[in-house]
Amino acid sequence: MFLAGLFSDKTKMPDPASASRGRDEPLPTATHHFVNGEKLKGPYPDGMETILFGMGCFWGAERLFWQLDGVHVTAVGYAGGFTPNPTYEETCTGQTGHAEVVKVVFDPAKVGLPDLLKTFWEEHDPTQGMRQGNDIGTTYRSTIYATTDAQLEAARASREAYQAALRSSGRSAAITTEVELAPDFYYAEEYHQQYLAKNPGGYCGLQGTGIACPGG
Repeated sequence: MFLAGLFSDKTKMPDPASASRGRDEPLPTATHHFVNGEKLKGPYPDGMETILFGMGCFWGAERLFWQLDGVHVTAVGYAGGFTPNPTYEETCTGQTGHAEVVKVVFDPAKVGLPDLLKTFWEEHDPTQGMRQGNDIGTTYRSTIYATTDAQLEAARASREAYQAALRSSGRSAAITTEVELAPDFYYAEEYHQQYLAKNPGGYCGLQGTGIACPGG
């Protein structure tokens, strides 16, 4: 499957029947957040909510969210595809269907969902389809995976609002962000977790549109 992926078009979702097989057991990963020491996989304090954001390469995206007051913990991983417990190398072939995403666990009493969505829309370009800048492939697509119906409704409304803001600013490109209820989330390998805290000079390809998101 890995060799087949080398010759595939990584900007197209794979056929589920031909996706990489994966494995039954989760990949080994960190147990605690490198920056704040909180448990990566929980249990989380009562009242916390969880949402998943895909904004291209997950290294820089994760740093955006762990810096926000009210965010309890963040983790990076893979979601939206067909392969159980994929490795990073497998996702890079385009044959798993997963996007690189950030799991954000937050206290809604301290940071509202509109504020998280505002960060999401403003800090990347949601009109690029299966890419983000020079990072090309399905793994880099823009996604919001909600964990409640209320989050889903709010995310879809914010997508419409940001589309209107783009058009008002003279940009005609349509938003391509996938907004759905969250599928299975698979934690990425330990070295990816909080990567830019461990490697301050590491790669971050995030670049927004320069257009503000209404609300927040």
